[in-house]
Amino acid sequence: MKYRKKTVVIEAFKYEGDLMNSDGNYCVPDWAVKAYESAILYVDAINDKEPPCDLFIHTSEGRMLVNVGDYVIKGVNGELYPCKPDIFEKTYEKVELENE
Repeated sequence: MKYRKKTVVIEAFKYEGDLMNSDGNYCVPDWAVKAYESAILYVDAINDKEPPCDLFIHTSEGRMLVNVGDYVIKGVNGELYPCKPDIFEKTYEKVELENE
């Protein structure tokens, strides 16, 4: 049998090695800031001084590494997980919503 993925709109951002820009302001969506502040997203304690920093996500499947260039996806149930850029680009396309 073959299956097609249902059409759903997800939120995501591409991890560029830091969650803040050079001005010290967050450069990720608000939901990612909240996840960072609640330690769902976190940086490697050894390498947290200078970007690029290793980013990790606490998931139901355990600790997952987010490499620079990977996407962090907020799933349909609010769960966060990493996605390699080649898979992301094959699976998702950008949508423009009326409220944006």
